[in-house]
Amino acid sequence: MARHSPSPADAAPESPDAGTHHEVRTFLDRLARALTHGDTATVVALWQTPAFVLGDGMAQSVGSDAELEGFFAGAKQRYNEQGIVDTRGEIVDLRWPTERIAIVEVRWPYLDDRGTEVGAETSTYTLHRDDEGELRLRVAVMHGVEERSSAARH
Repeated sequence: MARHSPSPADAAPESPDAGTHHEVRTFLDRLARALTHGDTATVVALWQTPAFVLGDGMAQSVGSDAELEGFFAGAKQRYNEQGIVDTRGEIVDLRWPTERIAIVEVRWPYLDDRGTEVGAETSTYTLHRDDEGELRLRVAVMHGVEERSSAARH
């Protein structure tokens, strides 16, 4: 039977048989830093193939590191062209259905060079702990870009 993690308010943060909020937070920090610095090698290292990316307008299986490199090559430049230079993963929801699988919904605010939020997107990731104990991204479900409110548009 799958075990469900308690909510963050009543969770024992370092349960011996499940992953932790801190562990996922660290993973997301590494991913954000790699994406915003154009460190494609680190982005690729955080994934494990085969993987799958799903969004409203796409469904792509990813079978190799080379495919991942192609998927993320130029990501920094594409974000920079939109005035986005930084982000941070904000955990919206986190569940550990098993000891090795985490399902995390993440909001990624788009930050400009002054640290001002200029938009955001949300994704849900399935992370899997590999045989070496490292979390690796296996499935990404892209929720899309948030609609910007009139206040955020200036």
